[in-house]
Amino acid sequence: MSGILVAIIGIVVLALGYRYYSKFIAEKIFKLDPNYVTPAHKYKDGVDFVPTNKFVLWGHHFTSVAGAAPILGPAIAVYWGWIPAFLWVILGTVFAAGVHDFGTLVLSVRHKGQSVGTLADRLIGQRAKILFLFIILILVLMVNAVFAWVIANLFITFPASVFPVFIQIPLAVWIGYAVYKRQKKMLVPSLIALAVMYAAAIFASKFQFLQIDLIRYMGGEDGTGLFGLSTVGTAFFIWIMILMVYVYIASTLPVWKLLQPRDFINSHQLVVGLGILYLGLLFTNPTITAPATNAVTDKSWFPLLFITIACGAISGFHGLVSSGTSSKQLNKETDARFVGYLGAVGEGILALISILAVVTFFASKEDFLATYSSFTDANGAGLGVFVQGAATLAEGLFIPTDVATTIVSIIVVSFAATTLDSAVRLMRYIIAELGMEYKVPALEKKHVATSVAVLSSAALVLLPEGPNGFGSGGYLLWPLFGTANQLLAAISLLLIAVWLKRLGRNYAVVLIPMFFVLGMTLIALFQQVALEWAWYGSNPDTLLFVFGAIIFVFAIWIVLTSFGALSKGKDTPIDHDKTLP
Repeated sequence: MSGILVAIIGIVVLALGYRYYSKFIAEKIFKLDPNYVTPAHKYKDGVDFVPTNKFVLWGHHFTSVAGAAPILGPAIAVYWGWIPAFLWVILGTVFAAGVHDFGTLVLSVRHKGQSVGTLADRLIGQRAKILFLFIILILVLMVNAVFAWVIANLFITFPASVFPVFIQIPLAVWIGYAVYKRQKKMLVPSLIALAVMYAAAIFASKFQFLQIDLIRYMGGEDGTGLFGLSTVGTAFFIWIMILMVYVYIASTLPVWKLLQPRDFINSHQLVVGLGILYLGLLFTNPTITAPATNAVTDKSWFPLLFITIACGAISGFHGLVSSGTSSKQLNKETDARFVGYLGAVGEGILALISILAVVTFFASKEDFLATYSSFTDANGAGLGVFVQGAATLAEGLFIPTDVATTIVSIIVVSFAATTLDSAVRLMRYIIAELGMEYKVPALEKKHVATSVAVLSSAALVLLPEGPNGFGSGGYLLWPLFGTANQLLAAISLLLIAVWLKRLGRNYAVVLIPMFFVLGMTLIALFQQVALEWAWYGSNPDTLLFVFGAIIFVFAIWIVLTSFGALSKGKDTPIDHDKTLP
């Protein structure tokens, strides 16, 4: 089957979802008010609460949620065939992700820009709030470990990507200064920065002295590095340390100094990258060689497909970004549809090209099945196959292979990095909130909370466990990340349903995807904890079991409490402008 035809079908459905379904939700369900004073204006402080142009905010929001997950998840899930992955990405985006991302943004804006964890207190009770915050804390900790692991490994595998990625930091600081101190427009400087990045990518691909290859500096893969580690292990350790220093600084700076301008650059990079890949698809007109469905698998697609593809179909982490940072920057309430729902659509488009890059890469069905011979092999091969497949599509535009590979790896690293420092910032908020709850004043301080977030993330990703030995903590936690992520999405949808019912609104559009996602997640989590202990079945892992068991118990508790709150919700219409702050 033609890859172009599949792409057209997917994009048309996503466009119709934004044009009609999101408009219906905005006008009939959420009833957005253009005159509502958003938290960005009401609590403006120049650090976290900053009124922001909707296009700039969309760039920040989109790149914060569009990390490596919408690439990695679909690239793994095609193990069960490209049709199941395609259907879940497209339908999940329209009916679940768009509603979830849009809804958590509006819910937070109507409640002083508070996070979904805090709002659990007002909507379902104090005890549920604490449990919910702990689930969020565990999820964000795993996000930090997973994405730090991804970035470090990409830096090691594609050393030409390091220089272009790091040159983005001073460029973003320059843009932030120009825009917020000298009142310049952000568009032109960000386009200049993007051009500089791609020029750096071309030069780094062609000249070895611009490639930051730590393994080469330390004498090759067979040498011995620091602390008795191999050179690969040493390189991994160094990159993790560098990343942790970076995210500490990035997550404590005011958002306008680095986070917003860098994310705006990355939004252009994403648009350019998607343009290159989809145009490459158009010019190369590849045929899908992977099977439509894979009948011979060692893991059933039900319910694991809906857990493996989290970001790109629906993701609880998006709700944390919507309610944690984006709601504090929303200029007008009516911008929420553009930022929230369209952000989810953008991620669906990214997940779609990830599927197509992988399933059109192989010369034959037999080659695909040889690489994707088991679910474990799919986990290990997914990201690498995407980079190679995406580079092959880019070659259709006459981009040299080495440059195309570098550009694709830069895109993946950049998005993973935006997710990483946003996640650390969110983790800092949660730790501070728990410090306030349990009367530990030290944890309320910005630098103390950030230090706890960074040190715990570094410790988790550097765990010497799992199939890859040292530094495989991120890889090890990927399966549990999916279940925790979907669980958070389901609970967030449940919170939105409780809120809508208390306002006398129709909450079916939220409740239906909530039941589906919650069902898939609890079944998968039960299988992991009770039936297999861990994803790998015959090799149970204590870390996965402990994290999974805690999340499962907390989840059941929260769900029961939430359904109790939903059943007791008020059915009479309420003027939300008087009821809510």
